[in-house]
Amino acid sequence: MSIPESTHCSSIHCDRVTVAFGDQVAVSDVSLDVERGEILSLIGPSGCGKTTLLRSIAGLNSVTSGEVRITPAAIANEGQIGFVFQSPALLPWATTLQNVMLPLQLIGYGSGRTRREKALASLASVQLDHAADLRPDELSGGMQMRASIARALVTEPKVLLLDEPFAALDDMLRNDLGRLLLSLWQRQRFTAVMVTHNISESILLSTRIAVMRAGALESVLPNPVAWPRSPAQMRTQAFAEFLGVVSDHLRGRSEEQPERSVMSDGGGS
Repeated sequence: MSIPESTHCSSIHCDRVTVAFGDQVAVSDVSLDVERGEILSLIGPSGCGKTTLLRSIAGLNSVTSGEVRITPAAIANEGQIGFVFQSPALLPWATTLQNVMLPLQLIGYGSGRTRREKALASLASVQLDHAADLRPDELSGGMQMRASIARALVTEPKVLLLDEPFAALDDMLRNDLGRLLLSLWQRQRFTAVMVTHNISESILLSTRIAVMRAGALESVLPNPVAWPRSPAQMRTQAFAEFLGVVSDHLRGRSEEQPERSVMSDGGGS
């Protein structure tokens, strides 16, 4: 699948990024380019630095050395970078609509009526407009995550960053929200980087997969699974073969499988 041109979203360039907390190096000399309009998954074992790298792209962590560049520039406090956390992190005293309106208020977007209309449209895009007046404790886990996604996308960001957004959900909800994320991506054309532990999820949702181990970038794998994506593809030979390739890279057995062989393997399936 070729990604349609978009003037709205941005590319991301990590140039020899190192992030240390005291004597502990969490990310070590990572260089990674995320193309405009793609979805890239960051996967790896716990503690490998993938969330630290994601937070550094968002500007939530300081980079010890190296550089993160977003082109065209995207500024978080102007609503140009959206972030979806592992926990929905909704304000418990606010309604669903008020939670989604919050980023618009923070950037001073329009009038109160305009913000309300835009927030309702964002809720409708995740099939949650019927729950606008409910508070978080009245929502299911899946509904809370959809509200969190609506909140992250309400400002129409150039870049969307997701930190294991579906980790706490069951497989059926994961699949449903994965399909929702893809439909929103196709509609809004943002650039996305998603952290996940789930190999199948990374294959289903990503254009490419970046594998990290021990703070370093192990490999970046083009995803050969055909578009459009659906959970039914998880039963295909192409999916199973690529899952095996990604698993080998995660285990550090990639020395005999350079990136060009991954692409040819995918093309032959």
